[in-house]
Amino acid sequence: MPLNILIVGAGVCGPALVMLLQGSHTGHDITVLERHATLRTEGQQIDLKNQGVDVLQKMGLLETAKEQCVNETGLEIIGGDGKPMAQFGINPSGQSRLTLTSEYEIMRGDLVTLLYEASLEQYAKLKAKLGKRGSLTYEFDKTIEDLSQTDDGVDVVFSDGQKKRYDLVVGADGQASRTRRLAFGKDVSDEACKPVGVHGAYFSIPRIEGEGSLARLFTAQGGRMLVTRTSDRPVTQVLLYTMTADATRMRSVYKESLDKQKAAFADLFGDSGWQDSRLMSGMRASTNFYAHEVVQVKMKQLSKGRVVLLGDAGYCPSPFTGLGTTSCLIGAYVLAGELARHGGDVLGALRAYEETVRQPVEECQRLPGATLKLFFPSSPTGVWLLRNTMWAVSKVDSLFDWPRSSENSGRWALPDYPELNLTS
Repeated sequence: MPLNILIVGAGVCGPALVMLLQGSHTGHDITVLERHATLRTEGQQIDLKNQGVDVLQKMGLLETAKEQCVNETGLEIIGGDGKPMAQFGINPSGQSRLTLTSEYEIMRGDLVTLLYEASLEQYAKLKAKLGKRGSLTYEFDKTIEDLSQTDDGVDVVFSDGQKKRYDLVVGADGQASRTRRLAFGKDVSDEACKPVGVHGAYFSIPRIEGEGSLARLFTAQGGRMLVTRTSDRPVTQVLLYTMTADATRMRSVYKESLDKQKAAFADLFGDSGWQDSRLMSGMRASTNFYAHEVVQVKMKQLSKGRVVLLGDAGYCPSPFTGLGTTSCLIGAYVLAGELARHGGDVLGALRAYEETVRQPVEECQRLPGATLKLFFPSSPTGVWLLRNTMWAVSKVDSLFDWPRSSENSGRWALPDYPELNLTS
């Protein structure tokens, strides 16, 4: 049964879901809403892992994604003298190793563009071949302001004053999801955001001579971590994380201007001891600065009536798992599969979606717990211990070809949905 569907968010989740829905039924009317004026292609390097790789393979997009992957060849640990003291390689897909770099690393904007363009190309081909009855529309610079539900539909009020009715609304609008807040209420939405105790800032600066394909990690006393990632690109990504910042103060800062947010992080990292002048001046000049409190989103329910949450909006795992993109692609695949399987029974499909994704969501959200704090030492002694432990581990790792534990061993496996008509 064809459905009139609104997807809020044109990041990774939204266009991926579009493709899966269009492939399963040519009659759906799909609208994708994006609050930015154009497709938002900013963002840092992201991982493609585990079942996320499998989903892209099924969608026929894995080889194209591989062609756009960055050339990051591993991770260097930087010592107190500013020189490399340890090195780790790449974590092959499906294995679990102590390193930052996955086999498939791609810039967020490249993956978003790939999925967006592929969804439009798919729609054009379906329309030309089958005289497609449905529709696909991307609407930019627009948000939802209100929504209300009845048993058979969702009435949505948009920022431009328009009102429309949908069979299904999908919130794919990130960890700060407006859809989640409107559908479940502010209290439930806020309660779902679980801080992990870390604050982070991300930005890009010009690349300098000598920066190769290795990511670099430097830890400083006071619970601070600095990471740079250059790969084969003309700019260097910078990631700043702190575990000792005043959470109340930082939450207030995030409501201020970008200049004030930059100033707050300059106060925290200006004396870290590694490339201070370059990183801080680069941060002040950067045009893609973003800062936030690192959280996990843990919703007790992923749907309410005919509104459902997808990806970070419902189950953000945090950057420290490296599985945000994977959980997003899993969710899109399962949601589209259950909608196809249940036909016009939207509520039944949403119940099945929620039941099916619970296990992979829990797996993707697993954090090392107390171990995470070990990577944010507060004292000089703690920093020395961490650096030398990582040096020792890197030496042992390079000397022996240890059996690698599989990330897929005993893990949740993608269900098969022949209803999606996937050929790969």
